[in-house]
Amino acid sequence: MTLQIDILEHSETSLKLALAGSLDSETAPQLEQSLIETVGPDTHLVAFDLQHLNYISSAGLRVFFATVKKLKSRGGRVAVSHMQPGVKKVFEIVKALPDLSVFASMEELDEYLAGFQTSR
Repeated sequence: MTLQIDILEHSETSLKLALAGSLDSETAPQLEQSLIETVGPDTHLVAFDLQHLNYISSAGLRVFFATVKKLKSRGGRVAVSHMQPGVKKVFEIVKALPDLSVFASMEELDEYLAGFQTSR
């Protein structure tokens, strides 16, 4: 299976992207490289829309954890929206959700992003 990464918004302080397909050992390096290229030193928020992400493996989780660690070290955050039940269950099993801001919809996430960017 493949992974599609769409950058929805990108500014100096935030990045919003959508993932579709499978995030596994074959596709995780693709996401990792995309984040290396787009997350700058002033990025304080990375938001993932996971509406069309159907599968995540430990390799995919590692990319999320690395992003959370990187952003937390500079006072930033990682947010996710539209988690599919199977993907959400994986995050729950590894107890990763407390470190993520989870939103039910893109509207909720957009309100959060707007507030985040006006407060900086």
